[in-house]
Amino acid sequence: MAEIIYDATVAFCDRSIDKRSRTHDQMVQAARSGRQNIAEGSRASATSSSSELHLVNVARASLDELLLDYEDFLRQRGLPHWSKDDPQALAVRAVGQQESPTAESYARWLRSDDPAVVANAVICLIHQANYLLDRQIAALEKQFVEGGGYRENLHAARMEARRGQTVDQTDRSDRTDRSEKGKALAPACPKCGGLMALRTARKGPRAGSQFWGCSAYPDCKGTRPADEAGDGAGGSKR
Repeated sequence: MAEIIYDATVAFCDRSIDKRSRTHDQMVQAARSGRQNIAEGSRASATSSSSELHLVNVARASLDELLLDYEDFLRQRGLPHWSKDDPQALAVRAVGQQESPTAESYARWLRSDDPAVVANAVICLIHQANYLLDRQIAALEKQFVEGGGYRENLHAARMEARRGQTVDQTDRSDRTDRSEKGKALAPACPKCGGLMALRTARKGPRAGSQFWGCSAYPDCKGTRPADEAGDGAGGSKR
Protein backbone atom coordinates (compact mmCIF):
# COMPACT_ATOMS: atom_id res chain seq x y z
CA MET A 1 0.00 0.00 0.00
CA ALA A 2 2.81 2.42 0.92
CA GLU A 3 4.62 1.60 -2.31
CA ILE A 4 1.48 2.34 -4.37
CA ILE A 5 1.14 5.67 -2.53
CA TYR A 6 4.79 6.53 -3.24
CA ASP A 7 4.63 5.72 -6.94
CA ALA A 8 1.31 7.54 -7.33
CA THR A 9 2.70 10.61 -5.54
CA VAL A 10 5.78 10.78 -7.76
CA ALA A 11 3.55 10.68 -10.87
CA PHE A 12 1.04 13.16 -9.39
CA CYS A 13 3.71 15.69 -8.42
CA ASP A 14 5.38 15.48 -11.84
CA ARG A 15 2.03 16.24 -13.53
CA SER A 16 0.35 18.62 -11.09
CA ILE A 17 3.00 20.33 -8.90
CA ASP A 18 5.66 22.74 -10.16
CA LYS A 19 9.00 20.92 -9.92
CA ARG A 20 10.63 24.14 -8.70
CA SER A 21 8.23 24.24 -5.75
CA ARG A 22 9.35 22.99 -2.35
CA THR A 23 5.98 21.25 -2.09
CA HIS A 24 6.97 18.96 -4.96
CA ASP A 25 10.06 17.66 -3.14
CA GLN A 26 8.36 17.57 0.23
CA MET A 27 5.48 15.42 -1.00
CA VAL A 28 7.78 12.99 -2.80
CA GLN A 29 10.08 12.72 0.21
CA ALA A 30 7.16 12.22 2.63
CA ALA A 31 5.79 9.42 0.43
CA ARG A 32 9.23 7.86 0.16
CA SER A 33 9.76 8.10 3.93
CA GLY A 34 6.48 6.28 4.51
CA ARG A 35 7.50 3.39 2.28
CA GLN A 36 11.18 3.22 3.34
CA ASN A 37 10.60 3.32 7.09
CA ILE A 38 8.05 0.52 6.92
CA ALA A 39 10.61 -1.60 5.05
CA GLU A 40 13.45 -0.70 7.43
CA GLY A 41 11.21 -1.38 10.42
CA SER A 42 10.43 -4.82 9.04
CA ARG A 43 14.14 -5.59 8.73
CA ALA A 44 14.85 -4.24 12.23
CA SER A 45 12.21 -6.54 13.73
CA ALA A 46 14.72 -9.41 13.81
CA THR A 47 17.01 -7.54 16.20
CA SER A 48 15.04 -4.87 18.06
CA SER A 49 11.36 -4.32 18.76
CA SER A 50 12.05 -0.75 19.88
CA SER A 51 13.76 0.11 16.56
CA GLU A 52 10.92 -1.44 14.58
CA LEU A 53 8.36 0.50 16.63
CA HIS A 54 10.25 3.76 16.13
CA LEU A 55 10.54 3.31 12.36
CA VAL A 56 6.88 2.39 11.93
CA ASN A 57 5.91 5.51 13.89
CA VAL A 58 8.13 7.59 11.58
CA ALA A 59 6.37 6.05 8.58
CA ARG A 60 2.99 6.90 10.11
CA ALA A 61 4.04 10.53 10.70
CA SER A 62 5.36 10.83 7.13
CA LEU A 63 2.09 9.63 5.65
CA ASP A 64 0.18 12.09 7.86
CA GLU A 65 2.33 14.90 6.46
CA LEU A 66 1.62 13.70 2.92
CA LEU A 67 -2.10 13.52 3.68
CA LEU A 68 -2.12 17.19 4.69
CA ASP A 69 -0.30 18.15 1.47
CA TYR A 70 -2.96 16.44 -0.67
CA GLU A 71 -5.75 18.07 1.33
CA ASP A 72 -4.05 21.48 0.93
CA PHE A 73 -3.80 20.89 -2.82
CA LEU A 74 -7.56 20.36 -3.08
CA ARG A 75 -8.52 23.20 -0.74
CA GLN A 76 -6.24 25.82 -2.24
CA ARG A 77 -7.52 25.11 -5.76
CA GLY A 78 -11.18 24.87 -4.78
CA LEU A 79 -11.37 21.25 -5.90
CA PRO A 80 -13.85 18.74 -4.41
CA HIS A 81 -12.74 16.65 -1.45
CA TRP A 82 -14.52 13.29 -1.29
CA SER A 83 -16.30 12.51 1.94
CA LYS A 84 -15.81 9.05 3.41
CA ASP A 85 -19.26 8.08 2.09
CA ASP A 86 -18.68 9.37 -1.44
CA PRO A 87 -19.34 6.55 -3.96
CA GLN A 88 -15.85 6.89 -5.43
CA ALA A 89 -14.22 6.83 -1.98
CA LEU A 90 -16.19 3.69 -1.16
CA ALA A 91 -15.05 2.12 -4.43
CA VAL A 92 -11.38 2.88 -3.71
CA ARG A 93 -11.67 1.45 -0.20
CA ALA A 94 -13.38 -1.67 -1.53
CA VAL A 95 -10.35 -2.38 -3.72
CA GLY A 96 -8.08 -2.04 -0.67
CA GLN A 97 -10.10 -4.68 1.14
CA GLN A 98 -9.29 -7.23 -1.56
CA GLU A 99 -6.35 -9.59 -1.13
CA SER A 100 -3.03 -8.09 -2.30
CA PRO A 101 -4.23 -5.15 -4.44
CA THR A 102 -1.67 -3.72 -6.89
CA ALA A 103 -1.19 -0.35 -8.56
CA GLU A 104 -3.18 -1.69 -11.52
CA SER A 105 -6.11 -2.27 -9.16
CA TYR A 106 -6.37 1.52 -8.73
CA ALA A 107 -5.43 2.49 -12.28
CA ARG A 108 -8.77 4.08 -13.19
CA TRP A 109 -8.30 6.65 -10.41
CA LEU A 110 -4.53 7.06 -10.26
CA ARG A 111 -4.18 7.51 -14.05
CA SER A 112 -7.09 9.93 -14.32
CA ASP A 113 -6.52 13.20 -16.19
CA ASP A 114 -8.35 14.98 -13.36
CA PRO A 115 -5.85 15.82 -10.58
CA ALA A 116 -8.72 16.03 -8.07
CA VAL A 117 -9.58 12.37 -8.72
CA VAL A 118 -5.94 11.31 -8.29
CA ALA A 119 -5.51 13.38 -5.12
CA ASN A 120 -8.72 12.04 -3.57
CA ALA A 121 -7.83 8.46 -4.45
CA VAL A 122 -4.39 8.79 -2.85
CA ILE A 123 -6.01 10.34 0.24
CA CYS A 124 -8.18 7.21 0.51
CA LEU A 125 -5.09 5.01 0.21
CA ILE A 126 -3.27 7.00 2.90
CA HIS A 127 -6.20 6.59 5.29
CA GLN A 128 -6.16 2.83 4.70
CA ALA A 129 -2.38 2.63 5.17
CA ASN A 130 -2.61 4.66 8.38
CA TYR A 131 -5.32 2.36 9.70
CA LEU A 132 -3.08 -0.65 9.09
CA LEU A 133 -0.08 1.11 10.65
CA ASP A 134 -2.09 1.99 13.75
CA ARG A 135 -2.92 -1.69 14.21
CA GLN A 136 0.70 -2.66 13.69
CA ILE A 137 1.93 -0.02 16.17
CA ALA A 138 -0.53 -1.24 18.81
CA ALA A 139 0.66 -4.84 18.32
CA LEU A 140 4.33 -3.81 18.46
CA GLU A 141 3.80 -1.80 21.65
CA LYS A 142 2.17 -4.82 23.30
CA GLN A 143 4.95 -7.12 22.07
CA PHE A 144 7.66 -4.76 23.31
CA VAL A 145 6.09 -4.34 26.76
CA GLU A 146 5.58 -8.10 27.20
CA GLY A 147 8.81 -9.47 25.80
CA GLY A 148 10.99 -6.93 24.02
CA GLY A 149 13.03 -8.01 21.01
CA TYR A 150 16.29 -9.81 20.35
CA ARG A 151 18.47 -6.81 21.18
CA GLU A 152 16.52 -5.96 24.32
CA ASN A 153 16.60 -9.57 25.53
CA LEU A 154 20.31 -9.79 24.71
CA HIS A 155 20.91 -6.66 26.77
CA ALA A 156 18.95 -8.15 29.69
CA ALA A 157 20.97 -11.39 29.44
CA ARG A 158 24.22 -9.41 29.37
CA MET A 159 23.23 -7.44 32.48
CA GLU A 160 22.29 -10.70 34.24
CA ALA A 161 25.69 -12.17 33.31
CA ARG A 162 27.45 -9.08 34.65
CA ARG A 163 25.53 -9.35 37.92
CA GLY A 164 26.60 -13.01 38.12
CA GLN A 165 30.23 -12.02 37.51
CA THR A 166 30.00 -9.42 40.26
CA VAL A 167 28.61 -12.00 42.71
CA ASP A 168 31.31 -14.49 41.68
CA GLN A 169 34.07 -11.91 42.12
CA THR A 170 32.68 -10.94 45.54
CA ASP A 171 32.57 -14.62 46.54
CA ARG A 172 36.16 -15.14 45.42
CA SER A 173 37.19 -12.03 47.31
CA ASP A 174 35.47 -13.33 50.45
CA ARG A 175 37.23 -16.68 50.10
CA THR A 176 40.57 -14.92 49.64
CA ASP A 177 39.91 -12.79 52.71
CA ARG A 178 39.08 -15.88 54.74
CA SER A 179 42.21 -17.58 53.44
CA GLU A 180 44.39 -14.60 54.32
CA LYS A 181 42.72 -14.36 57.71
CA GLY A 182 43.45 -18.05 58.27
CA LYS A 183 47.11 -17.49 57.41
CA ALA A 184 47.28 -14.55 59.79
CA LEU A 185 45.93 -16.70 62.65
CA ALA A 186 48.23 -19.69 61.99
CA PRO A 187 50.78 -20.24 64.81
CA ALA A 188 54.51 -20.66 64.33
CA CYS A 189 56.02 -24.14 64.14
CA PRO A 190 57.61 -25.07 67.51
CA LYS A 191 60.47 -26.82 65.69
CA CYS A 192 61.46 -24.61 62.77
CA GLY A 193 59.50 -21.41 63.40
CA GLY A 194 57.79 -21.57 60.02
CA LEU A 195 54.13 -20.97 59.29
CA MET A 196 51.78 -23.82 60.14
CA ALA A 197 48.71 -25.12 58.27
CA LEU A 198 45.48 -26.51 59.68
CA ARG A 199 45.28 -30.24 58.90
CA THR A 200 42.94 -33.18 59.63
CA ALA A 201 44.25 -36.45 61.08
CA ARG A 202 43.50 -39.39 58.79
CA LYS A 203 44.74 -42.27 60.93
CA GLY A 204 45.10 -43.30 64.55
CA PRO A 205 42.91 -42.67 67.59
CA ARG A 206 42.51 -38.95 66.66
CA ALA A 207 41.39 -39.61 63.05
CA GLY A 208 39.06 -36.86 61.86
CA SER A 209 40.28 -34.27 64.37
CA GLN A 210 42.16 -31.15 63.30
CA PHE A 211 45.65 -30.03 64.29
CA TRP A 212 48.27 -27.54 63.18
CA GLY A 213 51.02 -29.10 61.10
CA CYS A 214 54.17 -27.45 59.81
CA SER A 215 53.81 -26.22 56.22
CA ALA A 216 57.32 -27.59 55.56
CA TYR A 217 56.13 -31.19 56.17
CA PRO A 218 57.64 -33.80 55.59
CA ASP A 219 60.98 -31.98 56.08
CA CYS A 220 59.63 -30.66 59.39
CA LYS A 221 57.12 -32.63 61.43
CA GLY A 222 56.27 -29.96 63.99
CA THR A 223 52.65 -29.94 65.23
CA ARG A 224 50.42 -27.96 67.58
CA PRO A 225 46.86 -28.55 68.88
CA ALA A 226 44.13 -27.06 66.70
CA ASP A 227 43.02 -24.63 69.43
CA GLU A 228 46.31 -22.73 69.25
CA ALA A 229 46.60 -19.68 66.98
CA GLY A 230 48.97 -16.84 66.48
CA ASP A 231 49.80 -13.86 64.23
CA GLY A 232 52.04 -15.64 61.71
CA ALA A 233 55.56 -17.06 61.90
CA GLY A 234 56.34 -15.14 65.06
CA GLY A 235 52.90 -15.82 66.60
CA SER A 236 52.42 -16.70 70.21
CA LYS A 237 50.43 -19.47 71.78
CA ARG A 238 47.12 -18.46 73.38
